[in-house]
Amino acid sequence: MAVVKSKAKKTVKEEKILPNPPFTKEGVKDVKITSSSPSPSKGEGKILSLEAKVYSQDGEEAGKIVLPKEIFGVKINSDLIAQSLRAQAVNSRDSIAHAKDRSEVRGGGKKPWKQKGTGRARHASIRSPLWAGGGVTFGPRKERNFSVKINRKMKRQALLMALSGKFRDGELVILENLELAQPKTKEMAAIISKVAAGAAKELNKGTMIILSKKDERVIRAAKNLPKISTMGVASLNIMDLLSTKYLVMPKDAVEKISQIYKK
Repeated sequence: MAVVKSKAKKTVKEEKILPNPPFTKEGVKDVKITSSSPSPSKGEGKILSLEAKVYSQDGEEAGKIVLPKEIFGVKINSDLIAQSLRAQAVNSRDSIAHAKDRSEVRGGGKKPWKQKGTGRARHASIRSPLWAGGGVTFGPRKERNFSVKINRKMKRQALLMALSGKFRDGELVILENLELAQPKTKEMAAIISKVAAGAAKELNKGTMIILSKKDERVIRAAKNLPKISTMGVASLNIMDLLSTKYLVMPKDAVEKISQIYKK
């Protein structure tokens, strides 16, 4: 006779183990369990305020400015920035490597020997790829094209993301104005030092000065300073923005950028 064994279902009671509540002299404190959402990752956080401090050339705070959201409050997409940076780097590449083929090597116009009767192999030119000093077969050519196409709107959006990233990371310094009496490097170095002290930024690590219009005095004064460069608003590009640490721009440069890039 077969014996049937009944399988009893085992119920396992799951208990949630809470951390030990804090104790005091009066007793146990009331413990409230709240679910905390993870903090947004870098690049996904929202910029709550677009208000930035404005500094004078002496490094003193001269007021505040509200930056345009369409330019300095754009949500950052790291993939788009990388694609735009790669496209600019590749499109600026020159085809330097070039090997000459048999039509470009000097000489070889005369047949080295007659076709028949010598007992040697027939040859038409000493610049054949079979000869030493002859042309190269399938070598690198200067006609090679490395260019990569990127849409104009994507390139523009990546530039605005770079500007937004500079503001979000605290690497943007706004000046009331930037004027020099003479194009002296010593005078520009003093301004950079004062602004760096007032804004609590290490501008000597790399700074780009954005100008709304061409100013020969500022350009010549900053030319000999290490890790200090100047650029016009119309020449902004993703590679130069990402290759420098801080951006310093007067208020008129911000207004010029708004006129060019604001939708």
